[in-house]
Amino acid sequence: MAHVITQRCVGVKDQSCVEVCPVDCIHPASDLDGQEAFDDHPQLYIDPDVCIDCGACVPACPVEAIFYIDDVPEEYQDDIEGNRDFYRTWSQ
Repeated sequence: MAHVITQRCVGVKDQSCVEVCPVDCIHPASDLDGQEAFDDHPQLYIDPDVCIDCGACVPACPVEAIFYIDDVPEEYQDDIEGNRDFYRTWSQ
């Protein structure tokens, strides 16, 4: 997994990161997955199996919720596993 979206995204879910992602690895996005899927989850997540580590999403996030996995601040370390868990159970 290259990048992680932290809980800073909760309640915001600004999709600027989705718009700049060249491989569509950020879900659930309203345009990619439908409005219902987007509305059903509190935040966006990066698919660890699809992310190519380009970093385009990082500066696009207005709430600075996205970090390279090695740079996730201590207070958001649990979000690394939360991101993985989302993709273990979610299907497109």
